[in-house]
Amino acid sequence: MRVTGTDSAPWLTVNAANRYYRGLTIGTTILNAINARLAQSGTAEAAPAPVSVPVVNDQTVLTALDLSQRLEKPDYKKQLAKYQNRLNKLISRKKFKKRSLVIVFEGNDAAGKGGAIRRVIQFMDPRRYRVNQFAAPTDEEKGHPYLWRFWRRLPRHGDIALFDRSWYGRVLVERVEGFSSEAAWRRAYSEINDFESDMTEAGAIVIKFWLAIDKDEQAERFEAREKTGYKRYKITEEDWRNREKWDEYAAAVCDMADQTSTSIAPWTLVEANDKYYARVKVLKTICKRLQESL
Repeated sequence: MRVTGTDSAPWLTVNAANRYYRGLTIGTTILNAINARLAQSGTAEAAPAPVSVPVVNDQTVLTALDLSQRLEKPDYKKQLAKYQNRLNKLISRKKFKKRSLVIVFEGNDAAGKGGAIRRVIQFMDPRRYRVNQFAAPTDEEKGHPYLWRFWRRLPRHGDIALFDRSWYGRVLVERVEGFSSEAAWRRAYSEINDFESDMTEAGAIVIKFWLAIDKDEQAERFEAREKTGYKRYKITEEDWRNREKWDEYAAAVCDMADQTSTSIAPWTLVEANDKYYARVKVLKTICKRLQESL
């Protein structure tokens, strides 16, 4: 699928467990493709086929999340300590010396990615992990293939790399803000899948999180940052401006999850309106994946 999926004839994955979902998804996809082609004038080149599967019963992978899930503080502290302890035991196992761990954090602005990362590494040996953040590419990085700057940050065996935003910028912010061409971000889905396949074949365990909050929760967190001195650096005019493109970003996230959630590197969508719940879910998921892989 990665090799033969093209802009003009992409593969679409459909969850066939439920026959109603399967039938509606396939039928709607065909109908949308026909309508898009008929909308083209004369013999003009056909518009690219839709990237994502259609909305089913007015639900997407994001709107279907139950963002009301919460965890009370006493329970949070108990579970946090439990999974932090389990994580450290897992990465101390002899088998992990021949593996590496790559953890990707993406999410809405102010969704709590930094807080989740801090809880993951809180009791780790700092010599074993590296937290990576990326700004706009430098001139040197622009002179190399898109994924080059991320390849350089992958961990060696026995180590851990955490990415606070990652190579998925190509199909998220670069797509929505127009920083890359449509051909480039469409091509990136297969490039990313190949990239992650190469990682896993070399022994890496790839775990990817999307931290989701709703628009009202984001506004509250933005306002709290503006009112709190030591948090004010986290909020900029660009953050407020991005809210105007909320629906465009949501569509990009749904496409990303559909196109790049694979058996070797699946996406975990985290309900992050409650930070306590989100942090525990992140740690619990990492421990489960590590346990299965080791």
